[in-house]
Amino acid sequence: MISDSQIDKALSLEAINDLARNCTRCGLFKNATNSVPGDGNPQAEIVLIGEAPGEKEDQQGKPFVGAAGKFLTEMLEENGYKREDVYIANVVKHRPPANRDPLPQEVEACFPYLKKQIEIINPKVIVFLGRHSLNRFFPDMKISAAHGKAFRKEVEWLGKSQVFFALYHPAAALHNGSMRDVLKADFMKLPKLLKKINEETIATNTKENLN
Repeated sequence: MISDSQIDKALSLEAINDLARNCTRCGLFKNATNSVPGDGNPQAEIVLIGEAPGEKEDQQGKPFVGAAGKFLTEMLEENGYKREDVYIANVVKHRPPANRDPLPQEVEACFPYLKKQIEIINPKVIVFLGRHSLNRFFPDMKISAAHGKAFRKEVEWLGKSQVFFALYHPAAALHNGSMRDVLKADFMKLPKLLKKINEETIATNTKENLN
């Protein structure tokens, strides 16, 4: 079985993804067609984290390629981004049977991969897509209260203060038409948030250079 130390020693997203493709740390791999480690820009300023691969993702080995993924791509493009500008991953890397919720032990087994992906990319914003990714980092928060809001938290394993931003899962809009407008309105806040972070970084660096 792949150990935490093997994951921790990986130096690139490609190495992490190769480990995930051969992972047997939980039982999800037994019924999966493909692992779905993640996809996108290794230098992305934005990392989006969903729940788990669905049927289309399992078939193609890429995250968010089904109907929810098309809506996510639409929202990205409406706000000036392309999929290749960001990095997209899930809390677990194999599809749960019948699209059931990931079990706590499955999430725990997969988390070292996600941690290392975030560590390598070092994004300016981590976007939660739904309650499962939100609760991985903020166990007591409800997505109904957190959506459309940004949070800053010291993350020990990153060695820095990280900005997080919460959204409903794009699949929610497929089941509830009124959710579509909510999601799109929340997503429109993301470019402004990133601009603010970049301005703060420039100001901080300038101040440090003067000292």
